Amino acid sequence: MEFSKRLEGITPSATLKIIAKVNELREKGENVISFGAGEPDFDTPLPIREAAKKAIDDGFTHYTSASGIVELKDAIINKLLRDNGLKYTRDNIIVSNGAKHSLYNALAAILNPKDEVIFANPYWVSYSEMVKLLGGVPVLVDTSFDNCFKLTAEAIEKKITSKTKAIIINTPNNPTGSVMSREELRKIGELAIKYNFYIISDEIYEKLIYDNEHVSIASISESIKNRTIVINGVSKAYAMTGWRIGYMAAPEKIAKLAVGFQGHTTSNPNSIAQKAVIAALNLDNKILDSMVLEFKKRRDYMYKKLSKIDKFILPDIPGGAFYIFVNIEKIGKNSEEVSEEILDIAKVGVVPGAAFGMDGFIRFSYANSLDEIEEGINRIEKLYK
Repeated sequence: MEFSKRLEGITPSATLKIIAKVNELREKGENVISFGAGEPDFDTPLPIREAAKKAIDDGFTHYTSASGIVELKDAIINKLLRDNGLKYTRDNIIVSNGAKHSLYNALAAILNPKDEVIFANPYWVSYSEMVKLLGGVPVLVDTSFDNCFKLTAEAIEKKITSKTKAIIINTPNNPTGSVMSREELRKIGELAIKYNFYIISDEIYEKLIYDNEHVSIASISESIKNRTIVINGVSKAYAMTGWRIGYMAAPEKIAKLAVGFQGHTTSNPNSIAQKAVIAALNLDNKILDSMVLEFKKRRDYMYKKLSKIDKFILPDIPGGAFYIFVNIEKIGKNSEEVSEEILDIAKVGVVPGAAFGMDGFIRFSYANSLDEIEEGINRIEKLYK
């Protein structure tokens, strides 16, 4: 009996694979430090947890509208206007089971078989697999180490064909931490207008930015906004990875299609988590600012420590997210071999660059305590002396 060829052709998530191996070693009693997962080590802020408890006590434990409750949609609308200068109505907003789910909904709403979706190389591990699952064709645009791996309109334009349906942009970026400027985004938006394709803007790391400002490409002009699908969520900035709430802000026709798709797959996102996210989006910025400041300290410390390891070549210091994408070509092994070596010998988990489409690199996450960062890099430094 044959199984699904589409599913058999999907590559499992490398980050989840690393996490599983780290957990397996820890269960055996090994003292393993993980720089693999993109998950803040902070607890979810207290006001958010209290809102969830209240939802339970109030009996808010039943089905909701498939696209999310009205109060949460309104909180998202207010957030997008306050933080990004974007005006939307409830008909533009869909709440889903995490930003990954929102991305899949967006692609499902626009893709037909053989449609092409452009994104940067290196790329977040799930972009390519999502496109393939929906019958689309991933088209990679190589980026430059010397340019901090940023997408350029010039490089994108060379990849555009009559089958181009969309481009995915991710700023701040996973796995590189690069941040795109308003001017860079404007040029990409103009390409979308010129060649008539959609922009999917993955802004999940929006709050985790250290030296510049976050610009949503949809805020640049109304004509760009009209062909942009904004994806965001609460997992990274609010330390809510396990709560599984993301959202999409999209043109009304796309939103309607995505709601229909979600209604027949997962239905509504968790009712209690939706109430918690309302509290998150209304949270005092001072709580977020303290977390961002701590991430900046960790970034600076990890970057400085990694720079001292002769076998590593570092790009310019990343401007956002919580990742550093390190060149390991001096070691003379591929990224999977190096990752396995670091885990097996130094007992430190990192993610191979091959998982992101670019061998010769490994990704470090600094979503750990400073003590863990110091200990983990000391171990790696001893390995490559």
